[in-house]
Amino acid sequence: MTPPKHLTSESVSGAPVPDEPVSGAPVPDEPVLSVRDLSVRFRMRGQRYIAAVTGAHFDLAVGQCLALVGESGCGKSVLASALLGLLPGNAETAGSALLDGLDLLTADEATLARTVRGRRVGLVPQSPAAHLTPVRTVRSQLEETVRELTGTRKPAVRQAAEAAAERAAFPADHLDRYPHELSGGLAQRAATALALIGDAPLLLADEPTTGLDRDLVERTVDELKRHTGDHRALLMITHDLAAAERIADQVAVMYAGRIVELSSAEAFFGEPGPRHPYARGLLNALPEREFTPIPGMPPELGALPEGCAFAPRCAYTTSACAHIPPLNASVACHHPVLDAAPAAAAQEATRA
Repeated sequence: MTPPKHLTSESVSGAPVPDEPVSGAPVPDEPVLSVRDLSVRFRMRGQRYIAAVTGAHFDLAVGQCLALVGESGCGKSVLASALLGLLPGNAETAGSALLDGLDLLTADEATLARTVRGRRVGLVPQSPAAHLTPVRTVRSQLEETVRELTGTRKPAVRQAAEAAAERAAFPADHLDRYPHELSGGLAQRAATALALIGDAPLLLADEPTTGLDRDLVERTVDELKRHTGDHRALLMITHDLAAAERIADQVAVMYAGRIVELSSAEAFFGEPGPRHPYARGLLNALPEREFTPIPGMPPELGALPEGCAFAPRCAYTTSACAHIPPLNASVACHHPVLDAAPAAAAQEATRA
């Protein structure tokens, strides 16, 4: 795999982003992961580019969980792949992602393979069946990972592998099965067990609750949260807002490749609630809330509208939305929800 090219911030997002954190955003004292202006674009035929992630900017502190949420296709998994150096050869990156002094975006493949993946960053993949070796049992894959990441040797390795399976609620009587014999939910739990073995400082969980019933969702996310402990952190990419509410300390909302809101989980799920109209719409679409869907469809990353990408779906759009709003005071919106009434009034006046 050809490594992605690393670009300057100017070449991807159009303007440099200062090294200081965004004004008003939560800034942990001891970040495990510090992301600054992370951008990813894909080079296509005919000198065309698709901007999959633009200007992502956040910190993740020791003992914290950051939930990255948004609709499918908004760039969440691309961001995760960038952190692990798993982008295809036509990807071009910019910005930085510092993990214990190492920039994950510019690290070479040998460093990522030998010292990062599994050891410094554990991954619960979005498609676990594709990451499990098809010709080996779950037990053999767990035992190999235990040996490689912890140095445990026989006879203790067998017991350690079974303990890892138990942490992820993977049934002991399925350990000697092959991946093709597992349901989607069991494959998800097997991948989670593998990711937890190394006790990596950063755990990256990409849709870790896919295929699980609600009881297992709660058990899985609780175990992921326990993993953070006193010296680790969790970045969880999820559509499951109930799971995010259960364990997240911070919430980052992504839309059309950009983080449009960064908030404490307490404020996001409680009072005053999300400030970006899209973020509030995500919550209001839940059955236990208003059960009101967001109108329209998210744009394709290869055909983004001019200005604010959410404007075609937003009830508060004005002429100001012809320009891309910066992430300011933790929300990227010209008319944050708390200011929505004045914005709507201005809109009506303009129409009149």
